[in-house]
Amino acid sequence: MSERLRLMAVHAHPDDESSKGAATMVRYAKEGVEVLVVTLTGGERGSILNPAMDRPEILANIGEVRRKEMAEARAILGVEQEFSGFTDSGLPEGDPLPPLPEGCFALQPLETAAEPLVRSVRSFRPHVILTYDEQGGYPHPDHIMCNKVSVEAFEAAGDPGRYPGTGDPWQPLKLYYHVSFPPQRFEAIAAVLAERGMENPFPEWMQRMRDRDVPQWDITTRVTCDEYFDTRDRALIAHATQIDPNSFWFAVPNEIQGEAWPTEDYHLARSLVDTELPEVDLFAGVHEAVRT
Repeated sequence: MSERLRLMAVHAHPDDESSKGAATMVRYAKEGVEVLVVTLTGGERGSILNPAMDRPEILANIGEVRRKEMAEARAILGVEQEFSGFTDSGLPEGDPLPPLPEGCFALQPLETAAEPLVRSVRSFRPHVILTYDEQGGYPHPDHIMCNKVSVEAFEAAGDPGRYPGTGDPWQPLKLYYHVSFPPQRFEAIAAVLAERGMENPFPEWMQRMRDRDVPQWDITTRVTCDEYFDTRDRALIAHATQIDPNSFWFAVPNEIQGEAWPTEDYHLARSLVDTELPEVDLFAGVHEAVRT
């Protein structure tokens, strides 16, 4: 017999869990893995990005609305979810950039910001943790802080001398970064669309990504999960204030996406178990470690 496997995904805001690694979580949950999403902030400073939801009464209660959206998305994905209780930092815009709001998540001292996540790790006892890279996937201050607290929790939760009062020590075995939008994925989708004589909706977005010149992480792990792309999209659309169902993100049928690129992709950032790269399973090497 083996211990039941556990996967934790750490995200900055409600809706991030449905746009990054959602189909992966659905697959593992259906395979019997316990899956917990930890949402670090409530998304209180998020803008309304869906024109159909851009109403004053919604904006006035955006934090409460986003919690309800998160509950619906969680149920669609079939996972558990908890909030860490921090306040969204917002995305500063302008030149020069304005200061972040006092008391927001991104301004917390690292130990203050990481303590709730250490508590969650020690309570849930995940074998694998998913998070963002050092640039946050994109340079939102909460995403960057999400990386910092995830790495801190991975390294500290197993040490009985650190974060006293947050539960019994627990050491996760693997830490992954999402590689959510690799350019080669969009190139593969564009190739299939061209073969079928269909329009590619992504060229402008692809050019913006090239212009940003963001460092690309090597994909070490590809999890096949195209069977669950429809579920991913339903969870994403549940975040109605953030997602316009008529946007270009939904312009390519999931059948074509699955044909072109049937995986969600990750970079193995830390591992305390032996594994061979490339991987096709986030729990490669973990199965043997937890077998009793």
